[in-house]
Amino acid sequence: MSTLLTPTEELSNPGLKYLAATRLGACSSAESLDLLLQASANPSEDLYERITRRKAIDALGRRKQPKALPVLLEALKAKDEPVVVNAADAIARIGTPLDREGQDCLIQALEGPDNQKRAVIQAFSRLSMADRNHAIERCRKDANPLVAGAAHAHQIRVEGDLNGLAPLIQQLQDDNPGRRRAAVIDLGDAGRLEALEPLSRCPVSMPLRAKSAFRMASAGDGSIEPKAVDLLEKLLQDDPRKLDLSRLPSTPASEEAIRDGLQHRDEARQYAAAKSLMCLPKDSQLLVIDTLRSSLGSDYGVHYLLASCAGLLQLKERSDLVRDALAETAPQYAKSRVAAAWSCVRLGLKDQQTTLQELSQSSRWEPLRWSCERALTHLA
Repeated sequence: MSTLLTPTEELSNPGLKYLAATRLGACSSAESLDLLLQASANPSEDLYERITRRKAIDALGRRKQPKALPVLLEALKAKDEPVVVNAADAIARIGTPLDREGQDCLIQALEGPDNQKRAVIQAFSRLSMADRNHAIERCRKDANPLVAGAAHAHQIRVEGDLNGLAPLIQQLQDDNPGRRRAAVIDLGDAGRLEALEPLSRCPVSMPLRAKSAFRMASAGDGSIEPKAVDLLEKLLQDDPRKLDLSRLPSTPASEEAIRDGLQHRDEARQYAAAKSLMCLPKDSQLLVIDTLRSSLGSDYGVHYLLASCAGLLQLKERSDLVRDALAETAPQYAKSRVAAAWSCVRLGLKDQQTTLQELSQSSRWEPLRWSCERALTHLA
């Protein structure tokens, strides 16, 4: 709080100011909330103050206090696009539907850049608020598929019109990875179980798909729809051989090509490289895994795919890799723990049942908690 109150020019490292705002998002005191409200209302044009304002608004979204709504609604009028985007997202995360005046204020923010339009539409969808003046309906025809996709999600979730599903499902196979990711998010907002199967095959990161999948599979009481269990398991086991990679060229079966592919920014290319590794002779699989583990083991994406492949290929010789992955406690390795949980099943690692039991009860991340629950069931 002291850092947040200090003028930027008095800090030896002005970046600490916006880090302070981020930290306060994890606090619960009334005093820290008041400071975040002050920072969120600061109209300063100073770069560090602008970033601090954005981070403070994001922190208010995580605090989920309706008291913040007046400040956030006022922030929607800012000229700084990231401030408006963060404000719309924070309003959605607080989860309190807006009154007519608040909705009017939010819909006015549609008059802005595409990222801003998308955030506003998402807020309307996530708060289940109707499109009274048809402004969102008109966005379904927007030339930018990220804007149109958000509008389709609103059409499905709020209006109950399933015609928007087809374009979103089609977009799951877009050549542009950003558009694929956007479609995954939009289908999560739409919340329809009918799209879970194509979502499970989409080559974007497992955590992003899982976040949407659990929203789609959730029953009214918070439990998982029974008919979604098998598809959720398929998605979380994340076998590259079962993903839609037909639009990509195959990764050459060489260590160098596999290494490069696993580090690509496009998850589809990462999965294609993992698939190539899985098609090698067993001795080569073991050799490549060992080499990658020693040279790229700290790369979160590579770490995850190796933990996954060890189980999918039933490489009992690399059970230690799976045990190590399950024991990783750093947040950035959470998806590796999901892969390790399923690998425990494929490798029959019953000695990990205690760890799986602990994670099934203590993990705050639903995909990991649920994976461990299901792994325990299968191991039994």
